[in-house]
Amino acid sequence: MTRQTGSSRRRPKSRARRALTIALLSLAILFVGLAGAGWWLYSHLNGNLDSVDLDKAIGDNRPEKVATGAQNVLVLGSDSRSGANAELDHGDVGGTARSDTAMLLHIPEGRSKATAVSIPRDTLVTRPECRKEDGSTLPSKNRVMFNSIYTVGGPACVVNTVEQMSNIRIDHFVEVDFAGFKGLVDALGGVTVTLDEPINGGKGGLQLEAGTHKLDGTDSLKFVRTRYGYKDGSDLGRIGLQQQFMLAMLTEIKNQNAFGNPTRLYKLADAGTKSLTTDSELASLTSLADFAKSMKGVDANTMETIMLPVAYDKVDPNRVVAARPQADQLWEALRNDTKVPASAKKSPATGG
Repeated sequence: MTRQTGSSRRRPKSRARRALTIALLSLAILFVGLAGAGWWLYSHLNGNLDSVDLDKAIGDNRPEKVATGAQNVLVLGSDSRSGANAELDHGDVGGTARSDTAMLLHIPEGRSKATAVSIPRDTLVTRPECRKEDGSTLPSKNRVMFNSIYTVGGPACVVNTVEQMSNIRIDHFVEVDFAGFKGLVDALGGVTVTLDEPINGGKGGLQLEAGTHKLDGTDSLKFVRTRYGYKDGSDLGRIGLQQQFMLAMLTEIKNQNAFGNPTRLYKLADAGTKSLTTDSELASLTSLADFAKSMKGVDANTMETIMLPVAYDKVDPNRVVAARPQADQLWEALRNDTKVPASAKKSPATGG
């Protein structure tokens, strides 16, 4: 019987150790690679974001927070014609940007529903004194058109104006421009809308028959910006389309379970953050994700959409002003996180 040497007896254990070492090294390399990829993705998406420090820009001239458990988010859609946005619209506004869409999103305590209040862009308001982005001061002015405030004062001035007209503390601010909006819709694969009346936008505008349509990013942008060729052609009529589209988009996100699909979620996050500006508290992927998770209970079926009650201005019938007492009742309900009374939803100026 041949006696085994010490080295031959250790060989199986050595091979086992070597195999285990290789496996562990391979696993370590895989984890490092995944971590590196995750860090790159996080850094990439985080780097897409722009932000505005509202407290620094506005100062102390802000309302007190009344309903501490509720959240109020001002959502702006800007019509800048610069960069990638220039290819998406042919309007000539001298390269400046305006707040093409403005909604105050009120999320009550419990986060199970929400109310979206659209502010007509043609509303005449009092603009408070604002600190401009270059550090200079913009004086207060009466009877200015709401959508002009973004152009001359920037987003913080818009937030300040909404706070002064409503006496509601704005917790967060989110701005999406043309390119970002188009990218979000295309990342979803389109959004389905149903029209009870046709849209006949004329030359270069959107043409849609009454019925159901699935719109890509370009046509969705035309849809929410349609004014002429739909109902009475007013800005108030356009608000109805914007609110309808917002609910349809929320429904599409829920139906696709976008937040449960990593690939789809990344596409949405990449498209959204590329053209997104937020307040400084939301200006990170982690903060945005946490805020989105807190609103998982908000559903398109339970969201209420309201237009700020307005009346036609007596001096200039092409402009509107906040209707009272309706507007005051609306702001008071949102400020105190109570149910909006039916009387606060009736607008003398209907826009068709």
